[in-house]
Formats: sequence, C-alpha cells, structure tokens
Amino acid sequence: MPLRRESWGFIIGSLLFALAAAPGYARWVGVDGDNITYFVGSLFFTAAGFIALRLSGRPVPTSESAKVERFDWWAAAIQFVGTLLFNLSTAIAMMNGLTVRAVDRWVWRPDVFGSLAFLVASALAVVATTETDKLWDPQARDWRSTWLNMVGSIAFGVSAVGAFVRPSTGQLADAALANAGTFIGALCFLAAALLMRPLGGIPNKR
Repeated sequence: MPLRRESWGFIIGSLLFALAAAPGYARWVGVDGDNITYFVGSLFFTAAGFIALRLSGRPVPTSESAKVERFDWWAAAIQFVGTLLFNLSTAIAMMNGLTVRAVDRWVWRPDVFGSLAFLVASALAVVATTETDKLWDPQARDWRSTWLNMVGSIAFGVSAVGAFVRPSTGQLADAALANAGTFIGALCFLAAALLMRPLGGIPNKR
C-alpha cells in the first residue's frame, strides 16, 4: 500500500537522522560513519517524498482544481525538492578534504535551501489541512501530523543556522545547536510519520 511505504520511508529516514545527531554517536562510529548515516537517511526521505508526490495526484493541479488539491500537490512537490537537496548536502559531506568554500557551496547551502523547502512545504500542508480540518483540531490525526512536520521543519532550519561554517576557523557556528535542531526535527518527523501510518491495515482515520 503506497501510504504505508511512504510512512515507513519517513520513519526510517527520521530514525537515521536522529541517530546521526544523537550525542556520542559520531564519536562512536567516527565522522565518516556519521555522514553515511545522514546520507542513507536522506535517501529514505527522498523515496518517501516521491511517494507522497505521487499520492497527491499525478497531474499538476490547475486553477480549476480545488484549493486543497493545489496546496497539497505543491507541498509534496516542494518537500520532494527539499529531500533532493538533502541528498546533495549529505553526499558531498562524505567527501574528505573539502575546503571551507566547498563546504559552504555544496553542503551548507543545499542544507539551508532544503530546510527552507521543508518549511514552505509544511506551511502549504497546514493550509491544505485547514481546508479539511479546523486550524485548531488536536483530535485529528492529519492535523497533528501536519503541525509536527511544521515544528520539525523549523527545527531543521535552526539546525542549518548552527551548521554554518565560519570561514576564519573552518568550524561550525554552533555545533550543539546544529545537532539539537536536527535531533528534535527528526523526532518530530518521526512522530508525524507514525501518525500517518495506517493502523492494522485500516485507512488513516481521524
């Protein structure tokens, strides 16, 4: 079932991102192992993002489409682009001997734009959800999942700010903030994915 595969993709991707950002993990597996964990996690995000885009409707919505359909499609499309940017940043991060300029161009910038894409996609998803649910309806599983994704996207954005590499030192602006933002964001995405997952093969109900 497509929705089930989508949920599992986000679940595994979120778990790997949370693991990679967890305190002590990088020291245990080494920098290379940590970067590989991020990269594999990004692949699961991309696979899940592609399924989400397919589920939102194959044709691009037109002006005649319902508002919820337009916002839902664009949220999925922008989210998918964000996952591709994370693929790029995590893949380049695995390379050794990168200069500060190369890290800024090929790792930090895609990370920032990927986080921004997630944030925009989450905002569009909030609008789409509000069209079917209320703006405040914590009893609805779709509502809780959407807002958890929004919080996760904000946390990823904060992480990107902390991950900026200072040209003068080659060090992260705030490594603790970068890891904390990634860890919290990944847990939010994990919780959101678990809410999307069908229970016992029964379609998702509010």
